[in-house]
Formats: sequence, structure tokens, C-alpha cells
Amino acid sequence: QVQVKESGGGLVQAGGSLRLSCAVSRSILHINAMGWYRQAPGKQRELVAAMNSFGRIMYADSVKGTGRFTMSRDNATNTLYLQVDSLKPEDTAVYYCNQGWSRGGSNWYVPGSTWGQGTQVTVSS
Repeated sequence: QVQVKESGGGLVQAGGSLRLSCAVSRSILHINAMGWYRQAPGKQRELVAAMNSFGRIMYADSVKGTGRFTMSRDNATNTLYLQVDSLKPEDTAVYYCNQGWSRGGSNWYVPGSTWGQGTQVTVSS
């Protein structure tokens, strides 16, 4: 079973940047799709971005168009990244990595049951 471990969170001032990492226990090229989620205090966990094995990326409507979120991966180290720029207090959340799969349509990411422990991002104003 795939295991994932997030890191890279922290306390930053508004306007700063963070690069979150997700270490995956096996080749990410052989995983159908993976996603980044976040859960803010008192809110439901929500998708931020997802990438399939071919490198196709989708961003959630809530972050699409802001230009602040960039998902990428390093195939050699089996690591996923989520770059978050121009951080805002509303970005404060625990960010999670998830193994899932893709289906047809524009919102193609389907989350699976594999989650990491999350990494806390706190943005001060």
C-alpha cells in the first residue's frame, strides 16, 4: 500500500511563500493520480490540486485563476510539491496529500483512502 508523508508547512506572514512536499513510498509514475487537499479549522477538507500519471494538472475552482498555487512533481525522488505564493490568512489549514485516481470530465480527480498526517500552514496577517 502506498504511504505518503507531507512536510514543508510552517508559520509565515501574509505575502510569503511555502513549498509543501509529499514523499510517496513508490513510483508516482505508476500511481493513477494524486492530489493536494487542505482543511481549514471548522471547515471540510477540500481539494486544492491534482495531477495524473501523465502530468495533467487540475486546480480547484477555489484556487484556479489566482496564480498562487502550483503543483509539480519530481519523478526521480517520488515527491509531489505544492508551491503556494502570496499567502493569505485564509490559506491557513492543514494540507494533505492523497492517492486517488482520475475519471472523465473537467473535475476528474477522485480521492482514495490513502492520506498522510498533513502539514500545518499558518498565515499571519
